[in-house]
Amino acid sequence: MSDTVSDNKEAKPDSSKPVKEQESFGEIVKTLLFALLIALALRIFIFQPFNIPSESMRPGLIVGDYLFVSKWDYGISKASIPFEPELFKGRIGGGKIHRGDVVVFKHPVHEHVDYIKRVIGLPGDRIQVVGGQVIINGTPVERKPLAPEMITDSNNDYKSTNRWEETLPEGKKYTVYDFYEAGPFDNTKIFEVPAGHYFMMGDNRDNSTDSRADPIAEQGVGYVPEENIVGKARIVMFSWDEGVSLIKPWTWFTDLRYNRMAKPIN
Repeated sequence: MSDTVSDNKEAKPDSSKPVKEQESFGEIVKTLLFALLIALALRIFIFQPFNIPSESMRPGLIVGDYLFVSKWDYGISKASIPFEPELFKGRIGGGKIHRGDVVVFKHPVHEHVDYIKRVIGLPGDRIQVVGGQVIINGTPVERKPLAPEMITDSNNDYKSTNRWEETLPEGKKYTVYDFYEAGPFDNTKIFEVPAGHYFMMGDNRDNSTDSRADPIAEQGVGYVPEENIVGKARIVMFSWDEGVSLIKPWTWFTDLRYNRMAKPIN
């Protein structure tokens, strides 16, 4: 009898073992789902990471910058949510979009493509560029010439560029590049910004696809609907030179631009 009882006692832990394994696996799944929900909530409501793939916002932002875009500044729209579902119209919560803000937005025609530009025109504004100078509602934007700068462009060409410090009517100051005296969009018509839309321009004025060009006929951006704006670019978290490689971990440090870490975006 004792042998039989002993066998039964040893069998009980074995029979319960698969149950414990299932419970452990279930806890892991719950933890992962909870973490994913937190990450999704942060991405929708708080901030979203982006990287800079073009030179349209030089000198402020350069290729290889990785930045955080805040969602709380302007509230939530369909553009703030992954896959842009048509859950509601307009924006929910948040504050106003200000002239001079650097924003990430969805292209008005190709809505799955992200752009980053500076807000120049607000709803109801009249915007024009004459001789490379921006004119807002009939008043030229104040600009001060800075010393030219020698830079290497995306084609690895070493060239000189004119620089200007622009001051918007509200007092926002920033630096723009102007490579050519008579660039393709240095002289434009008058743009009347519709209600609920914004006029965007890149700081690299001769190398920017923005609101100065029609989104269809000229493959530009045109006027950007308010609900297409994802958020406000706040800070460059880190930046890498073009030599960085995922399969060469040492380049994560040798090609890191240490002077651009935690750099606020003007």
